[in-house]
Amino acid sequence: MINPRQTLAIASFSGLIAVMLGAFGAHALKSLLTQYGRLETYELAVRYHFYHTLALLAIGLLMERISGKSLRASAVAMLAGMILFSGSLYVLAIFNTTVVVFITPVGGVFLICGWALLFYSVLTNKSN
Repeated sequence: MINPRQTLAIASFSGLIAVMLGAFGAHALKSLLTQYGRLETYELAVRYHFYHTLALLAIGLLMERISGKSLRASAVAMLAGMILFSGSLYVLAIFNTTVVVFITPVGGVFLICGWALLFYSVLTNKSN
């Protein structure tokens, strides 16, 4: 499974991509997204991408203090959720296609699972 260093590296890369996609959407894609009526969808994708990048970063830091499969599973669920949720919204907004809309709720479920696993990990942690 995923280790702390990998989690922090993935979170760092995800932050880089989120900034790039946010800037790309605000400048290069703005007229296209406005034309499609998908600017808010794109902004939602970027916002959730950032929120969960920060959560993944926190999980990576916690992994250095707390061990356990549930914390590692939380990182994997967060990553899968970010890719599926934000990724499907990026595709929806940029290509103005609804073919991916069934993926978005699956990504949301992964994000919820990631938060639930993080909550469980913290509650069951025996160390100080």
